[in-house]
Amino acid sequence: MKLSDDVKDTMQVCKTGFETRTQFREQLPKIVENIVDSCYDEECFEHIDSQLIPSRESVIEIVTRVREILFPGYFTKKNVDPVNLRYQMGQSVDLLFELLSEQITHSMRHECLRYKQPCIQCVERGYEETLTLLGSIPTMRKVLATDVRAAYEGDPAAKSYDEIVFSYPGIFAITVYRVAHQLFEQGIPLLPRIMTEYAHSITGIDIHPGARIGESFFIDHGTGVVIGETAVIGKNVRLYQGVTLGALSLPKDAGELLRGKRRHPTIEDEVIIYAGATILGEKVVIGARSVIGGNVWITEPAPPDTKVILETPRLIYK
Repeated sequence: MKLSDDVKDTMQVCKTGFETRTQFREQLPKIVENIVDSCYDEECFEHIDSQLIPSRESVIEIVTRVREILFPGYFTKKNVDPVNLRYQMGQSVDLLFELLSEQITHSMRHECLRYKQPCIQCVERGYEETLTLLGSIPTMRKVLATDVRAAYEGDPAAKSYDEIVFSYPGIFAITVYRVAHQLFEQGIPLLPRIMTEYAHSITGIDIHPGARIGESFFIDHGTGVVIGETAVIGKNVRLYQGVTLGALSLPKDAGELLRGKRRHPTIEDEVIIYAGATILGEKVVIGARSVIGGNVWITEPAPPDTKVILETPRLIYK
């Protein structure tokens, strides 16, 4: 069959395109070699190792599963009722045990081998620490119940407890924090921070798992809230969006010197901190029942029952 001139032209274009692609692809092996070489550059970071690093995807699944257990019936695909509660809870706990123990083991093994630490029997520790976390769930549920009630009492826009549990970003961030904090207190590396940074990416609320936060804690709206590692927050505290409980500016080489030491403020019971307030430094203690106004900058302590506000700005209408 004789080909038309149009078909011949099309075939030539396709052939030319294929040859051009091949010419470009021939450059890939050299690029790969350069990338591989950079993996051995001490100034760069890599994790080329036979041992698995903790999986972020698995940690997200752990957050999902533990949330189902902390708030039974809210986030499961199947209906949970008094007849199947024990069965459903058994299934959820068993699955969480397998997921969490594996990731704890990976975290501990990673630390041991990568930083040449003494063996701590990481597989056995993975099971033990998972049982400790699971055993803390009844207490954690009671504390989270106070957080939900605080949200309902502090927000007139809330129509029900269900609405808060289902949809409030503050409750999600606090839930993840309370799980991560328990693991942090148990000395589990990596996982707590992966958990809270996941919540941070979803809600815009950044709570370090090392912070110590009392019950009945409410974050209203929440976007932009930052709570540092060594911050201490009492009971019945309410924060609004954009609040920072941070550290003072540090010199360039202060990371090693201050790592693990107090750097963040203490907020005592029943304090309200309004939007945009910045409170910095370990010497700052905001006394009980104080009210901190919006957009203030605080680096000094405030006694109990104090109101800290900015002078009313002079507005110009044109």
